[in-house]
Amino acid sequence: MQAQDRSQPKPGDAPLVNIKKPQTFVLANGLKVMIVEDHKLPKVTYNLALDNAPFAEGNIKGVDELCSSLMGNGSKNISKDIFNEEIDFLGANINFSSHGASASALSKYANRILELMADSALHPNFTQVEFDKEKAKMLEGLKSEEKSTPAIARRVVDVLAFGKNHPSGEFETEATINNVSLADVQVNYQNYFVPENAYLVIIGDVKYDKIKPLVEKLFGSWAKRSVPKLTYADPVNVGFTQINFVDVPNAVQSEISLVNTINLKMSDPDFFAAVIATNILGGDFNSYLNMNLREKHGWTYGASTMLGSGKYVSKLKSASAVRNVVTDSAVVEFIKEIKKIRNEKVSEELLNNVKAGYIGRFVMQVQKPQTVARYALNIETENLPANFYENYIKSISAVTPEDVQKAANKYFLIDNTRIVIAGKGADVIPGLESLKIPISYYDKYGNSVEKPVLKKVAPAGVTAKVVLDNYIKAIGGEKAVAAVKTISMIGSTTIPQAPSPLTFINKVDAKGKLIVEIAMGPMSLMKQVVNEKGAYIVQQGQRKNIEGDDLAEMKASAIPFEELQLLKKEGLLLSGIESINGNEAYAIQNGKTVLYYDVKSGLKVAEAKTMEQEGKSITQTTNYGDYKEVKGVKVPFTIIQNVGFELDIKMSEVKINEGVADVDFL
Repeated sequence: MQAQDRSQPKPGDAPLVNIKKPQTFVLANGLKVMIVEDHKLPKVTYNLALDNAPFAEGNIKGVDELCSSLMGNGSKNISKDIFNEEIDFLGANINFSSHGASASALSKYANRILELMADSALHPNFTQVEFDKEKAKMLEGLKSEEKSTPAIARRVVDVLAFGKNHPSGEFETEATINNVSLADVQVNYQNYFVPENAYLVIIGDVKYDKIKPLVEKLFGSWAKRSVPKLTYADPVNVGFTQINFVDVPNAVQSEISLVNTINLKMSDPDFFAAVIATNILGGDFNSYLNMNLREKHGWTYGASTMLGSGKYVSKLKSASAVRNVVTDSAVVEFIKEIKKIRNEKVSEELLNNVKAGYIGRFVMQVQKPQTVARYALNIETENLPANFYENYIKSISAVTPEDVQKAANKYFLIDNTRIVIAGKGADVIPGLESLKIPISYYDKYGNSVEKPVLKKVAPAGVTAKVVLDNYIKAIGGEKAVAAVKTISMIGSTTIPQAPSPLTFINKVDAKGKLIVEIAMGPMSLMKQVVNEKGAYIVQQGQRKNIEGDDLAEMKASAIPFEELQLLKKEGLLLSGIESINGNEAYAIQNGKTVLYYDVKSGLKVAEAKTMEQEGKSITQTTNYGDYKEVKGVKVPFTIIQNVGFELDIKMSEVKINEGVADVDFL
């Protein structure tokens, strides 16, 4: 902790970077080969890259991704299992996509790994069985993102910035993926996996005169073909600052993105100034945006700026996810910080610190063979001078405060910026309207729509008690519901990067006891317990006892159906009708929790609970669906909880008045 209080050491002299120049040759089919001998370690890396222009896929969007996922499944000459077994036996890494391939291994296996990479890349084994598997995965992934606010925000940002028919603006849908056939994948491969714009970079413990004949043997038969020549109109930035809003009723945070398109090339004279300006604005922890939104105000876990560059049009995006209640305030601060870097010179101290950090990361990366391969490719494909990377540190060091300000004014076009916000309209639109910035509205696919109806007034005579009564009737009636003393629910779910499904257990006893647990095999990941002694949560091995208002709220909800108790509670507020997952629902405020009941069916469809976490106020939403009858009472068999990502829980077993014992709640 004391070390964190020390001032950052002054940067020393810039280190010398020596990137070896490759030996090159070109095959008759157009493949350009670059070889860098490096005998320090007995390792070799291969990188086959296709420098094709981006292309739109139209009504079969997803075909290129499917092509990528199908590559590397062995080849027409070697089965998938034998191929993978040999790679494992050699201790190698090998990857494929529709845009190339890469491999690394000990140099004693250099020839065999190159043979395997070439065989699988040039003779892919596209089968209907594997195609069906990969398509199913893509469709499942699409469904999991259907209600994801970050996913919706990313899609709409690109649609609005580039246009739906531009390669950078089109997106996959269930329809476009279903349109793709195995034949389409094969045509995609034939059209674009060609040697015309291909580069093979070889770096490591190899000899040029020995590896060259092998490359000629393995890749010489690659048929010479040209990729389709397609052109697209460059996107145009908007004529004035505006808010483009996407209503996501289930959003617990607002995804804010300030976007404009740019055409920055690495060969441009102001490339390095633009890179450093980006880091000062939002690319570094100590950046303007992060220090403001995270450190000063505590509205977010992080704010950042991303700068695209290269041969083709790209975008500049400053973004963050913030709490609903501060969405309008965050927009004001975004604009303030962008204007600051445009209108004020950055301090020498901050500039030097940002440059030192950037140079440090560059020096660390340049030690990696993969980085050297990428640099060698960039020099060829980006039309850079041969000494571009030798002079990289010198170029960064030469950037002045004046250069930063000039680049910021050229690229950070705040007067031509879309402020794309995906969030809960009922909570944030009134605040945004107070900013007096023009607002237009879009659906989650980037189509223009009318302003959403934020919240309807409940019809005369409909009160919180009426809504709760209707819910009790909808699930089975007061007599059947009151007879429920215990409920045991067992299900499963998945989380990103988890190797296998997780087990979900939820047991509740009318005596005021509750346990909710998520486990991976025998290992508990999260456990929440309420019993006669109190309540506690165990997460990542750490136990926390619940006290005060939170304890009272947990105890109040530790019964099979809290609505029976809420019917007796005074002061419940029916705040109106809101849209939940595309349907209208009555919203009832109960302390820090809002309960939602479908207007038509009467069933509870969601709840949103506000809580404190790490000193910040967050809202956790839970959606309920797939109601089924168990012993005369309807209960949800699907529970979707937003915990930073969608936790989609499917029940495999629900028991009423059985399967629950006191020992469960210890």
